[in-house]
Order: sequence, then C-alpha cells, then structure tokens
Amino acid sequence: MASGTAAAVPVAIVGAGLAGLHAARLLQSEGIGFCLLEARDRLGGRILTVDANGRLSADGFDLGPSWFWPDLHPAMAATVAALGLAAFPQHDEGDVLVERLPGRPPQRYQGFRQEPRSMRLAGGTGALVQALTAGLPEGCVRLAAPVTRLSLEDRCTELTIRTADGGEDVVAADQVVIALPPRLIEATIAFAPVLSPDTRRRWRGTATWMAPHAKFVALYDWPFWREAGLSGMAQSTVGPLAEIHDATTASGAAALFGFLGIGPDQRAAAGTAALTRACLDQLARLFGAAAGHASATLLMDWTADPLTATANDRLGGAHPLPQPGPWVTGPWRDRLSLAGSETSVIAPGYLAGAMDAAQRAVAETLGRLRHAASRSLAGGRWKGD
Repeated sequence: MASGTAAAVPVAIVGAGLAGLHAARLLQSEGIGFCLLEARDRLGGRILTVDANGRLSADGFDLGPSWFWPDLHPAMAATVAALGLAAFPQHDEGDVLVERLPGRPPQRYQGFRQEPRSMRLAGGTGALVQALTAGLPEGCVRLAAPVTRLSLEDRCTELTIRTADGGEDVVAADQVVIALPPRLIEATIAFAPVLSPDTRRRWRGTATWMAPHAKFVALYDWPFWREAGLSGMAQSTVGPLAEIHDATTASGAAALFGFLGIGPDQRAAAGTAALTRACLDQLARLFGAAAGHASATLLMDWTADPLTATANDRLGGAHPLPQPGPWVTGPWRDRLSLAGSETSVIAPGYLAGAMDAAQRAVAETLGRLRHAASRSLAGGRWKGD
C-alpha cells in the first residue's frame, strides 16, 4: 500500500546525475515545476569526486568520468563557461610507457600532445554537479528515493517510490523524464501498461557506459614521474591496470589513475586489498619504487554498484553507439522521455551526451505540455490544472 500520494507536478525527473540535473535547470529556466527523484543519497550519478578518504569533495579525485572535449562538444564547453567553471588540459607532457610482457621492463616512447585535448574541470567533475545544483528551487530534490514503478493513469503518471522503511510513496506527474541508462531502467522499473517487447529489448541491449569498469587512483606527495620526464601515461597487457594517466588536480594534489583490465568476477574474487597491492606493485614497476608507496588509494568498481550496473553489465560491452529513432513507443510515448547519456545521438556515454540527451528530452516534454495547454485553452482540461 502506498503511504501517501504527493500533489501532481508538471514534470517528474528520475535520476539526479548530470542529465537529470541539466534537465532540471532547463525546466527551471522555462518556469516549469518539477520534482527530481534520486535513488542514491547523493547527487551526481556516475560523477563521483572524492578526497583521499573517499568522501565527497569540492576539490578531489574523479572516480567516474574526468574528461570532456570542447572542440568536439561545443555545447558542453558553452555550458561549462556559462556556469563559470575553470577547465585545464589533461597532463600529457613527457614520455609514455608500454608494458607488454611479464618480467620484462616497460618500453619508453616519446610522448605527443593529443588532439583534440582532453580537458578536466578544476575541483573535479563534481564541480559541474555543484554548479548545476546551485539555485534549484528549494525542496525540489528528493534523495534516497528509488522509483520502482510507473503507472499510466487517465490524467497523470504515478511514480511509486520505495521508502527507507520499506513502504511506498507515490508521486503524480503530467510528464516524466527518466535520466538513467536504458538498461538500468529496464532492469529496475516496472511499467503499467508494460513496455513493448521491442522497446524492452532495445533498452536491455544498450550498454551502460562505465558500468563494466573499475577505476583505481593512487595519491602521492608530489608528481615525481614528471621529474623523470614521464607523462604519467602508460599502457599494459600485463595488468592489473590496462590504461594509466596522470590524475593530478588543478590545485596540485598529485595522483595517478588507471582502469582495471580484469573482469568484474576476477575483481570480486581478488578483493580490494589484493587488487590495491597488485596495482601499487604495477605502478612501481612502471614509474619506480616511489609509486609503490602511495599516501592513499581509492578504488571504485562500478559493476558492483546496483544503481549503475545490471547483471548484463558483468559481460562487458562496447561503448554505446548513436541509435536514431524513438526510445519510447506505444502508450508511453506521450508521457515519457529518456534522458540518459546513452540515448544521445551525438555523444552517447559521454558527459556531453548526458547534456544533449537532457536537452532533447526537455524539448519533447515542453512540446507535450504546451500541446496540453493549447487544448485547455480550446476548451479541454490541462492535466496539470
């Protein structure tokens, strides 16, 4: 039984990652009321910027996405500039290391400046979350509010939320924007009426970017690899890290980060302590003994996060590709839009893709609200009245 039903809102946004927050800001700029429902106890979704102790930080290290490319994604760059955020290029000056065989020293190659430049945000990508959150209407965000069901009613859509005490609440909305990966929606939210088999198959088959991955960060007192003429970039077929980069912050806190090159089952079997030791041993092989003595380490396995990954993500998957055509069909097409980054047609999976998908979803939503309003003026009744 639902413990209560909130008053209807024009728009309910499910998911307060980058896409959900951007959608909220766009709706706010149009004067449209909304509620923002987030299953986690924090904002940001796959954006996670933390300090050396793993706590959320305004000047920390990114355990989720770090980079954006202004030349490729000018709309993303314009938003960053409009929010007054400072960006700086990924450090790539110095030589690159390649580790090909166990027991053999890494090979060193002359580095080169990558084009287009990978850019990072001062303070970490979490600075984008903070900037988008600032100024949102008071009381519009509800954390620890996982949506488990959407029910299409005559005059609204009802969203069922699981509460911390095991009960349920219901939010009623004229329109719904789900800013989550399609695969995660299909696995965790029930729909009444049910989605068509083709829609479910498409959502389930769309890989969630970052879901199969794990990221390791080692913090140091200073970026000693730069003194040795190294960029901090390395590639390895030995592992456990397959790809390594300099993660030093704009404020000068030194770090290296890498993506684990072993699968989620192997990571789970090894455990955090053994993985951490193996990663530090590898960094010492590559960058010298000092790299084996980090002041702190951070490990984020996104496959182990049920609010990011599903069972299908344990199988891995390529980066999502643009998929033209409607993501919502049948009876839901007039009430629901998807805004997860994976649904973008220009940059699926990327930060810029989240912003692009949110803008499209909001445009669809505004069009439907305006159509309802015009019907109301013509003698009908707008569902939001």
